[in-house]
Amino acid sequence: MTTIRLIYPQWQGGNISSLVSDLSIEDSSKGYILGSFLLNFLAPETKNETYTVPIDKKISKRQEKEGILDYKIIIKQSKKALEIIKKANPDKILTFGGECSTSVIPFTYLNKKYNNDTAVIWIDAHPDITLPYDNYNGYHAMAVSAMMGKVNENINKILPSFIDPSKILFLGLRDWEREEIKIRQKEYKIKHLINKDINKNSNKILSWIKSTGAKNVMIHFDLDVLDPKEIIAAVGVVPDGLKINEVIRIINDISKEYNLIALTIAEPMPKIAIKLKNMLNQLSLIK
Repeated sequence: MTTIRLIYPQWQGGNISSLVSDLSIEDSSKGYILGSFLLNFLAPETKNETYTVPIDKKISKRQEKEGILDYKIIIKQSKKALEIIKKANPDKILTFGGECSTSVIPFTYLNKKYNNDTAVIWIDAHPDITLPYDNYNGYHAMAVSAMMGKVNENINKILPSFIDPSKILFLGLRDWEREEIKIRQKEYKIKHLINKDINKNSNKILSWIKSTGAKNVMIHFDLDVLDPKEIIAAVGVVPDGLKINEVIRIINDISKEYNLIALTIAEPMPKIAIKLKNMLNQLSLIK
């Protein structure tokens, strides 16, 4: 079994500068770049091959098309990510994002490779089922919709497969942002478990996976799912999130019972590291 580590520093899916008042627009928008490399740096070293998806770093001309911010760039970078993965031909993928849409290509690729015999555990404070032309144009909020093939025809042409909503389970949801998103989740019939159902053990999660009949599991871990009283690692600071040890237990319990073929850790916003970088850039360092 071949496993690759994918550094996917895509930031264009986010439109979050208004939510990060203590950073400049450029620093907040591109914070995902530093965040993805920082995650890779902090993660344990392995012998697995590491690949980096090349991304555009220009921020001056962000444009919306088809109801999606930076649409053309996202299409281009999605194609490049898929090209890298196809060439590596992995059986498992560990992805360090970037914003949430960095799961779309790895998950749909592996779903096809395993003949749709997969289940997705989406650990996130938000369900990411926004659609183009909703109130928010950031592609990262459309990630789950994209995996189901519901976002855009040109994006659909890129994706290796689509994932059925019956194979997706949300964990940690606590901010739907708009009533239409709650209604849409019901229309999609995507199930979710509330925090009190998973705080003490993973039994209901494992039971749900068993009900799908899938042997292989893909997990998306958005850092904003974590309780801000314990750690603030992302943009979102909605209270009453999951504890670090709870997320660790959930992921490890799943990996003990099922074939964990994909894990994405996404949405890192390392504010302190960004501020330190800016400080160093202003110092007269010895050269």
